[in-house]
Amino acid sequence: MRIEYHRTLIADRVRNRALFAALSRVIKNGETVVADIGAGTGLIGLMAARLGARDVYLYEMAEVAGVAAQIIKKNRARTCHVMPCSSLDMVDPPRVDVVISETLGNYAFEENMIQTLEDARARHLKRGGVIIPARVRQFVAPVIADRFDEELRAWGQVGPELGIALDLGFAEGMSLNNIYVRTLEPGDLLGHGDSARVWDKADFTADKPNSPNRKGEAVWAITSDVVIHGLGVWWEAELVPGVTLSTAPQAPRTHWEQLYFPLLSPLSCRCGETLKASLSSRSSEEEGTHLAWKVSRLDAKGKALERQSLDLDKGYLP
Repeated sequence: MRIEYHRTLIADRVRNRALFAALSRVIKNGETVVADIGAGTGLIGLMAARLGARDVYLYEMAEVAGVAAQIIKKNRARTCHVMPCSSLDMVDPPRVDVVISETLGNYAFEENMIQTLEDARARHLKRGGVIIPARVRQFVAPVIADRFDEELRAWGQVGPELGIALDLGFAEGMSLNNIYVRTLEPGDLLGHGDSARVWDKADFTADKPNSPNRKGEAVWAITSDVVIHGLGVWWEAELVPGVTLSTAPQAPRTHWEQLYFPLLSPLSCRCGETLKASLSSRSSEEEGTHLAWKVSRLDAKGKALERQSLDLDKGYLP
């Protein structure tokens, strides 16, 4: 068990305050029953208990469930009940008024969150109950800073530095068909971040189930000559109305960071052209998360001048 990972969650004050604020708006003292799915070491469940929840069911697996049980015991939180299993595997789970699941990753849905929340809504939540987060939006923006791209071009620099002929292009291609957790600044982005577009939305309050397969696109009109080196991706979660949690470059820093999606080669875009990006992902508990992205440079009439397709599976080394 990586206790250090759980320490980073506990140390994230922005995250903790947002989750506490969301729970404080929906818990009625002595009445509300809560399910905390993916409970970790138990902090969110304890928040709910201290806010007056009648009962709190904490779903967590393996060794960390034992840590949560010890913490619950030390805090004498008698209304908290650790369920040492996946919520997906729970047979006939107790129905609750509030489901909360902070299973967001740097890529929003990498921790099987959609399947978890859809199952929770169907089997754990009472009719008319509250689900947290209520909605998640994913954003994308072109990256104009070259520092991330230069980092990934190390494969082609070794030979010249040593004065020998080397071709490490195959490995470089694998590097570029990957995504990277990086800290992006607004100045790294086209329009200092004002170019951000929503490419994906998931609404967990809607009647229609959300698919674990996500797909969307974004388009930018290029108003001055610029070189695009990659894409920056982040998310914003509406926990409850009026309470949001964001990993945007301009938002307060959290333990999450942004993601950098490279290009096979930088795109030199001219004024009057259009840049188009398409992103897709598929996620499952069995196979993890697979991501792919395509970027096109179009002329004023919409004709493709250049296309690049990248896929995380091409960069995977087992």
